[in-house]
Amino acid sequence: MNIAIGQSGETATLRVERELRRAIIALEIKPGVRLSEVDLAQRYGVSRQPVREALIGLAKSRLVEILPQRGTVVARISVQKMMEARFVREAIEVAVVRRACEAFNPQSRARVDDFLDRQSDAAARNDHSTFQRADELFHIALAQGVGCELAWAALADIKSHMDRVCHLTLNSTESMMTLIDQHRAILEAVDRREPDSAEIAMRKHLTEILKALPSLEAGNPELFA
Repeated sequence: MNIAIGQSGETATLRVERELRRAIIALEIKPGVRLSEVDLAQRYGVSRQPVREALIGLAKSRLVEILPQRGTVVARISVQKMMEARFVREAIEVAVVRRACEAFNPQSRARVDDFLDRQSDAAARNDHSTFQRADELFHIALAQGVGCELAWAALADIKSHMDRVCHLTLNSTESMMTLIDQHRAILEAVDRREPDSAEIAMRKHLTEILKALPSLEAGNPELFA
């Protein structure tokens, strides 16, 4: 199927890379699948050059592997990379919420509430894609609210290894509501200006993924390295 990509100021390469990254994280393109430059160029309505450059970008993020004689394949989920990403993300996001307890931009605070409402609506509809996007926007708003947007941007590549596992955990409305409750606990601590409580709440939130990991690996061995 041919998918047209609208004009948004992005180069064709960045647009293709963004859409492929989204599809890989959402497991619409499964780990181990071989990616054809010709097929992707047709799908996204571009020449092969932007596709080739997009795949090189995804290889730098280690979401795809460019293999001699085999071409490009979607990388299987690496638990080690996921654990490394979680470690880095926790260090940054704990620092963000502690700073938020000192000062937090009111406009960003209002946006955080909006993203929580979007998450609740998405959970009620069992809409995983919208839920994950609102989840990401929640964390971005926290970073923006303390003037540390670049800190979140620095996580973009490595957190994708967490995001694929997170997608597997969102298998019910209940699982999504658990994350929303954790977000609210973080915000309540920030609003009370309690940095220690905010840190504990954030660490608990980012540890949730570890509880599900053993069962996810056992139930989806074909997805993991």
